[in-house]
Amino acid sequence: MAGFSSIIGHEQIKEHLQNAISMDKVSHAYIFNGPDRSGKMMLAKSFAMALQCEKKGSDGCMECHSCKQALSGNQPDIIYLRHEKPNTISVDDVRQQINNDIMVKPYASPYKIYIIDEAEKMNKQAQNALLKTIEEPPSYAVILLLTTNSDAFLPTILSRCVVLNLKVVADDVIRLFLTSACQVPDYKAKICTAFAQGNVGKAIQLAESEDFNEIKSLALSVLKRVRGMELPELAESVRQIGNYKLEINDLFDIMTIWYRDVLYYKATSDANSLIFKDEVHDIKSQASKSSYEGIENIIKALGKAKLRLSANVNFDLVMELLLHTIKEN
Repeated sequence: MAGFSSIIGHEQIKEHLQNAISMDKVSHAYIFNGPDRSGKMMLAKSFAMALQCEKKGSDGCMECHSCKQALSGNQPDIIYLRHEKPNTISVDDVRQQINNDIMVKPYASPYKIYIIDEAEKMNKQAQNALLKTIEEPPSYAVILLLTTNSDAFLPTILSRCVVLNLKVVADDVIRLFLTSACQVPDYKAKICTAFAQGNVGKAIQLAESEDFNEIKSLALSVLKRVRGMELPELAESVRQIGNYKLEINDLFDIMTIWYRDVLYYKATSDANSLIFKDEVHDIKSQASKSSYEGIENIIKALGKAKLRLSANVNFDLVMELLLHTIKEN
């Protein structure tokens, strides 16, 4: 993390935050709303560092004592809420770490900043406790709520916060970043960018994975054999993705890219613009066997499988429904 200038994309949000600093119109509460790994924490950390910077610019200088502390995670007036329960931020967490602390003035900074990651995990009691603080905060307090789902918040919290929705980053911006800053080969950058669907963090994670080729091979081997697979074999193949420290959804995303290539080739017969250009033989074969509607049904089924898994639907049932759709189409 090295300030706003190091963040890829999100130009409107960066401009909004930097204008708030330079015009001295900083709100007491912000919500950063966006998917996992989309840049919420980087934006929040950069904002916090800039607010506390001793040079009082609209971005952290990286050189003053406060910025160095922020970069190392040890700035005493930038506080990260911790919670022991993995799926809940309790009322006690909020009271002990925010409400009971916020009236103590900053140690050596202009602001006291609280960063709450996974804020959608606050239960109703925790949200109500936080609401009292947001309604009447001390002048130096800034609360940053990071969430994948702002709909989880009480309307009264939403109405008192500045809500910043993170938008997807353009593919060409992500691909250029991977090839230039991360030294990723172009063919790999294309796959990682397509996989990321506008999420820079996801693109970087796959690009930096030492197991990239194994993950790609696993996805493609499943795709090529899936019509002849039985349920236990598919379930075991999909579970293997956990060995590479990626989520099962990531495997589904790679499979979706492949089927989009199939759909694109069926419509255009253009192999040069495929993401999986080196798989053109199998893509041609799949395109000749499937109808447009069939390929679209499979792409939709992969999306539904992701949603069902996130809603904790039984894994084997999700795999059975997905396998049935693929074999049918």
